[in-house]
Amino acid sequence: MKIHFISSSAEAAASAAETLSERYGHVPVREAEVIVALGGDGLMLNVMHQNRGLPVYGMNRGTVGFLMNAYSAENLPERIAAAEETATNPLAMTAGTTDGHEHCALAINEVSLLRAGPQAARLRLSVNGRVRMEELVCDGALLSTPAGSTAYNYSANGPILPLGSDVLALTAIAAFRPRRWRGAILPKSATLRFDVLEPDKRPVMADADSRGVDSVLWVEIRSETSISHRLLFDPGHGLEERLMREQFV
Repeated sequence: MKIHFISSSAEAAASAAETLSERYGHVPVREAEVIVALGGDGLMLNVMHQNRGLPVYGMNRGTVGFLMNAYSAENLPERIAAAEETATNPLAMTAGTTDGHEHCALAINEVSLLRAGPQAARLRLSVNGRVRMEELVCDGALLSTPAGSTAYNYSANGPILPLGSDVLALTAIAAFRPRRWRGAILPKSATLRFDVLEPDKRPVMADADSRGVDSVLWVEIRSETSISHRLLFDPGHGLEERLMREQFV
């Protein structure tokens, strides 16, 4: 099995990558059949963004490691061969800014809008070209994929989405008006648009998996079904099982 190893800069991750490379061999990514990522979820997101075709098998040498398998130096080729594959589509974000430019980015977890000043943001929400909420006053809002629903979305009290459900989670962050609004479930085929009201007085930034855009006027988000990221998990420890466990803790 031709494996390309990549690690975060953490000492534990770098040491593990060296150990595994010596034991199982390391090839350039262009020659690899699989990528083994050693680190945390941040590293996994970076690897997925940079390598769209190859399956990625992650092993946790970070902190949370929601997207990672347990680390072991033993029987790695056998573990990879027996792994279950999960495919996930990213979100495509297009953001228009006050200087007249448009910025595009992909997000595997979520796209979020966040206030960039002392006052709450004022947003208008449209789905598939139809205004659904004239004004949302909040610290921010985010649209999450099922794979990212246990990340920022979950911390903001958004729902956990099972993989394969073909839906996205729209979640408010500290909503002030409507006070009791906590979000919505949108079909995966939907296009969501945020228009920023009072962008000079209440500036807003957009973020797609830590790729930030300042001074946005509007943001459109849709699922990019033409791109599929392939993740490998040990049997019984895939994303579906992890998503299920998170709802009972």
